[in-house]
Amino acid sequence: MLHPDMVNLYVASPPESAGFYAELFGMEPVEASPGFALFTLPTGMKLGLWARYSVAPTVIAPPGGSEVVFPVQSKAHVDATWEDWSARGITILQAPTDMDFGRTFVASDPDGHRLRVYKLSDER
Repeated sequence: MLHPDMVNLYVASPPESAGFYAELFGMEPVEASPGFALFTLPTGMKLGLWARYSVAPTVIAPPGGSEVVFPVQSKAHVDATWEDWSARGITILQAPTDMDFGRTFVASDPDGHRLRVYKLSDER
């Protein structure tokens, strides 16, 4: 059976996007070139940042149609992460809010990819 272990985001500038994610993750990419950067996260998941202009077949979807999702340990951690990211100047698309599944907020990377931080409600 197949199980994915990597997500690629198609970006305008892998070096610039790598700088954004390096600051966000507190770690440097394990691979970096003008056309591609790769992070191997402590969970084992990999995040690739691939130059949009060099992807084959050509990318036709704009950024923002999917999300990179970050679980946190508490509702307070959702709010603290929102405060941190706001202070860093990261674009916030949705302020912290309680939804059916729990507490969440949504931000955006420099290319418009959505970044969701959440804590599931304890009722689940």
